[in-house]
Amino acid sequence: MPNLLVKPGPPLSRFVELLWYYENAPQLHRKERLMPDGCITLIINLLEDETRLYDADDTKKVRKFRGCSISGPHTKCFAIDTDEQACVVGVSFRPAGALPFLKLPSDELHNQHVGLDDLWGRLAGELRERVLAAPTSAEKLRVVEVALLERAAGMLDGQPVVEYAVGRFLARPAAARIAEVAEKTGFSSRRFIELFKEHVGMAPKVFCRVRRFQTVLERIARGRSVSWSDVALDCGYFDQPHFIHDFRAFSGINPSKYLSDHRGFPGHHNHLPIV
Repeated sequence: MPNLLVKPGPPLSRFVELLWYYENAPQLHRKERLMPDGCITLIINLLEDETRLYDADDTKKVRKFRGCSISGPHTKCFAIDTDEQACVVGVSFRPAGALPFLKLPSDELHNQHVGLDDLWGRLAGELRERVLAAPTSAEKLRVVEVALLERAAGMLDGQPVVEYAVGRFLARPAAARIAEVAEKTGFSSRRFIELFKEHVGMAPKVFCRVRRFQTVLERIARGRSVSWSDVALDCGYFDQPHFIHDFRAFSGINPSKYLSDHRGFPGHHNHLPIV
């Protein structure tokens, strides 16, 4: 688990959910499966100036980046190397929050990973060096916070229409009515979907499916006995086959396999050991 979590103050709080520092001893498992949550994450690897990301179903397939990398909004899982990422700093952007800092439409990052140096040039490497030089975890996060403010250069203009829609969808992802939300924004359905994809990285309907999947994982993480039929019903799935289809699509495994692996790895509903 992260050793330090910081919720930034305004104006970053509108765009960034969390800044976090993580340091841990080597794990028994070498790879972890990361579940999609519909958000964008910036990772700074402090252990190595390299980040390796894997296909969760075939960990021989690997992509390598420099020490700072961006994971776009995903609708499928991927895997990380636990030894390599034993000491990292991260930025978890809010849905629709990354665009002012990356200067790139979020839908171009859908199911993608990119090196931060591809977007920031030499500033990415300089950021990692400044973070490494900071003596405490709190100061490391402060370095990142200042870098984000500098990168935005005072242009922290969000998209209120998309932020309103995201708030509605996060509150009730299983019951979201896309057309109703689009109508309340005053935009045509087509224009609303275009704006949403540009800022969030996926269509509203897909985003709601991913967030509904997250409600399932959060329910499992509570540690109570699990009845899959009850989970499917409570989380708004039409029936159990529909629930299983979505679960496999997003996680790459079936619900029973997830539950079995999760019981040996409590407290990490978005991370699962690959065993």
